[in-house]
Parts: sequence; C-alpha cells; structure tokens
Amino acid sequence: MFGPDKDTQFPLENYNRLCFLKNIVKNPNIIIGDYTYYDDFENVENFEKNVKYHFDFTGDKLIIGKFCMIASGVSFIMNGANHLTEAISTYPFAIFGNGWEKAMEGKSYPNKGNIVIGNDVWIGHNATIMAGVTIGDGAIIATNSTIVKDVPPYTIVGGNPGREIKKRFDKDTIEALLEIKWWNWPVEKITANIQNLTSNSIHKLI
Repeated sequence: MFGPDKDTQFPLENYNRLCFLKNIVKNPNIIIGDYTYYDDFENVENFEKNVKYHFDFTGDKLIIGKFCMIASGVSFIMNGANHLTEAISTYPFAIFGNGWEKAMEGKSYPNKGNIVIGNDVWIGHNATIMAGVTIGDGAIIATNSTIVKDVPPYTIVGGNPGREIKKRFDKDTIEALLEIKWWNWPVEKITANIQNLTSNSIHKLI
C-alpha cells in the first residue's frame, strides 16, 4: 500500500465530511493539488460556497497546492468583492442598469490577482484569505485569522489582520525543505519516509 487513493472523494471510510478537495470542486478556476483535504462540520459542498465573489468575468483563480489541510469555515474573498476605493463613491452603480449602465465606462474595478496557497499549508477554522494573497509552502494560518498580505513559507500567522507569530524552523532548515519539495516526491517515496516526515529531523530526509 502506498497511501490513500488520491482520486477518491472521501478517503476516510464511513466519513463524508472530509474530502480530497480536487475530487469535489467543479469550478475550473479553482485548482487543487493531490491529497489536499477539506473538513467541514456540515457538508463538503460548502467549500465552493465559501469561495466568495468568484465571478467568471473577473477571471481570477484560487490555486491550492498539494497536501494542504483546510478546516471548516475557511473563506476566500475573490476579486469580485472589490469596489472603487479611490472614486468619490464606492457604490457599484453599473450593475443595476436603468440608466446607470455606463458608470464604469473607461474604468475597471481593482484586481489584486489570484489567491495562491502553497503545499503542506494548514489553514485553521474560520480563517479568511483575501484576494491577491500568496501563502508559502509549509505555512500555518491560525483559527479566525484574516490574511491580507503574503505569508512566507513555514511561517505561523494569526490575528486580524494576520501577523507573523513565529517561523516553524530556522532559516537553514526552511531553505533545505524548500529545496527538497517532498510533496513532489512519488507517493512510494513519501510512503517510505512517513516516519521521517512526521519527525522534526530534516537530516533524515536529505
């Protein structure tokens, strides 16, 4: 055996509130890596409901790497939520028509880009990730945090707005882990190194 089937929807027998997310998501603008799971208190279908303001016409993507852990209630606020912040009014007149259709001619709403989540990232219950944010490999996002700016790899962040609490490892270890990229190993090699991946000694992986 070389781990669970990455193409199954529900990897835990008789438990349908934890899914391998790539096998559940239907939106082509949400891209999920292998083995990333989502655990929901009620229904895993809530994941896409929690990707907010994700309109086709904005063209932005939510990209999540491999082996991520996403808790119930995590929200992603996409660019469709943006309003004109430097105009006199932030009100979205144009969407209502009836003489207001031309309000946005020659203008565009702010677009901060994709949300990109690295590999082996743990996002805690009720965290919110804002448009344009990149979260590095191995990061941890604390429960109830609101992440408004990029998070470096292997960094623990918490609060509103999210602030760095500490690094998970020293600089040399982080650099070595980013070089190894264990999440890209064949599943057979990952399986052979399960004990090492759950230890705190990187030397066993090198």
